[in-house]
Amino acid sequence: MANLRRRSSSLFPGLLLLFVGLLLLLHNYRGVDVFTVIGHWWPLILIFWGAIKLYERMAASRAGDPGAAKITPGEVFLVLGLLSLLGIIVGIDNVKDRFPRGNSFDFDLNVAPKPVPVDARITIRNGHGDISVRPSDEAQIRISGKKYAKAWNEGEAQKFADRVGVEIVKNGDGYEIRRSEPGTGDSRISLDLEVAVPKKAALTIRNEKGDITVADMGRPVSVTNGTGNIEVRGTTGDVDIDTRKCDIKVSDTNGNIKISGHGGDINVSGATGGLTIDGEFYGAIRADKVAKGVRFISRRTDLTLSQLSGHMEAGPGSLEIFDAPGNLSVRTQDDITLENASGKVKIDNRRGNVDVRFSFLPKEDIEISNASAGITLSLPESASFEIVADCHSGDIDSEFQADSLKLTPGSGSKDAHLEGKYGTGRGPKIILKTSYGSISLRRTSSDIPAPPKPPRVKAPPPPGDSEEN
Repeated sequence: MANLRRRSSSLFPGLLLLFVGLLLLLHNYRGVDVFTVIGHWWPLILIFWGAIKLYERMAASRAGDPGAAKITPGEVFLVLGLLSLLGIIVGIDNVKDRFPRGNSFDFDLNVAPKPVPVDARITIRNGHGDISVRPSDEAQIRISGKKYAKAWNEGEAQKFADRVGVEIVKNGDGYEIRRSEPGTGDSRISLDLEVAVPKKAALTIRNEKGDITVADMGRPVSVTNGTGNIEVRGTTGDVDIDTRKCDIKVSDTNGNIKISGHGGDINVSGATGGLTIDGEFYGAIRADKVAKGVRFISRRTDLTLSQLSGHMEAGPGSLEIFDAPGNLSVRTQDDITLENASGKVKIDNRRGNVDVRFSFLPKEDIEISNASAGITLSLPESASFEIVADCHSGDIDSEFQADSLKLTPGSGSKDAHLEGKYGTGRGPKIILKTSYGSISLRRTSSDIPAPPKPPRVKAPPPPGDSEEN
């Protein structure tokens, strides 16, 4: 009887039910996209299944019952059933998004203006719907817009819409714009808000689904959104954006920019402060002219760039940076293209080719480490430098030739090695290392003088010190 009990028990069904239950709980609270998790990580179920069976087989062998750890038909049906359940849940979510309940009817939204201090803290909370915020010279909050109700006829939609409105309430030392309705939020109603607030107000926006636009505000802006597009332009203060699934555009800002969470495309241009991106963004990340540099942190990439006068673009599998006057340090697993970095360069890469080019004479040290891919470094012919290059299971090809450069080609079990000095002047120290790839040193066709150091960016005046004062 003891053997029968061992033969009928297994850890796998219980662990699988715990995993799926936890996944569905996180899905209900909007913390996890079930489709993304299962689509990327479903092989882990097979790995855990096999590991548990190996453990049970060893335990059963020690107990004198080697046949106790078999894969049973019940376990197979459990796996297929739970995967089908997850697929049904994902399908239902997609159907809800694509096929709304009935038609959509719109109604005007009327809200009485409310006087507020010119430097008030204002928070906007909305469930579903677009939000557009613009500055006003008046010391008051003004709101207009539309209510959209999903129903099978206009009369039913009118009843739903009449239950929902917008109110402006004083909350501590700030003011809050929020939906007013009985009970919890009705998903059949969405509100598109057009809000005018004092230019010097500090603005916070909290939304679940919809597009958000903020323009020309004079103090910090904080935006949290679930899904939709976010655009912030012409602001004086810092910009803080947290998103779950949004495309983001920020332009012509005088403060620091921080973008975190998960999402799609990011486009940042004309920032006199710094840009920090912390999270997993699966679209194209573009940055142009960021005076105080870029900090980008994700599971694949850790980038610190102290200044960007040109262009940076990071996408799935690639990272390109052009015209970066400051220091650069990056650790990633993508193809890297770097052109005209006038500060120190430190690259630590895996499984991606590295191509670094200089059209002017580099002055700072260059250190590049790679694995399972190659390194190409292009320098002006008149450059002076000291180099140490090592290539494991690959070779070194150099267009720079001099008696002071000693090259040991890679052959058989020997690794390739290049060491020495080139040129008559004092130049940077270059360290190149890679494995299972090649190292190439190329000469650029023309020499352009190194760009002058950029002028120091004057900090914007503190809030309240405007020209009108």
